[in-house]
Amino acid sequence: MKKGNISIIIIVVIVIIGMMLINGYNGLVTKQENIESMASNLDVMLQRRADLIPNLVSTVKGYTQHETEVIDKITQARAKLVNANGMAEKSEANAELTSSLNALMLVIENYPDLKASPNFTQLSDELAGTENRIAVARKDYNEAVKAFNTSIKKFPNNLLSGILGFEQAEYFQASEGSTEVPSVTFN
Repeated sequence: MKKGNISIIIIVVIVIIGMMLINGYNGLVTKQENIESMASNLDVMLQRRADLIPNLVSTVKGYTQHETEVIDKITQARAKLVNANGMAEKSEANAELTSSLNALMLVIENYPDLKASPNFTQLSDELAGTENRIAVARKDYNEAVKAFNTSIKKFPNNLLSGILGFEQAEYFQASEGSTEVPSVTFN
């Protein structure tokens, strides 16, 4: 072989390797940004839920003068959720808030006037819709995390991710007891 042909082969190999590295890096960045976007969407839904709760609590307070313990727990759980940092902390705060809201819904069963209130009905419908949006946002976030984590574990991205500092993303975990269906009705 001639020296010129060897040089061309080396240049082609270097260009191919360079393109593979660039493509791998860009893929990891895209997936990482997708996670950030999904996390932001989830945060928006969690914030919407947190914003609805003071109105719900105020409505319930108007009808239930002596149910302060449940209302205080909701207020504390909401504050934890609003101030949570990181997916693990948000997941834990979300579980605590869900538990507190479930307790509130059980208390509400004892107040037929409250259940008949148009304001309460509207707020509970909005909260139910928001819960559905949160479920979708959690699913979308976890799918993005799965795609990213799978990508950084596969060869050759596993070499690239270690060198460039890409670390596994954190899933939004279901809380303990979340498989139990709460007994809540709005009749």
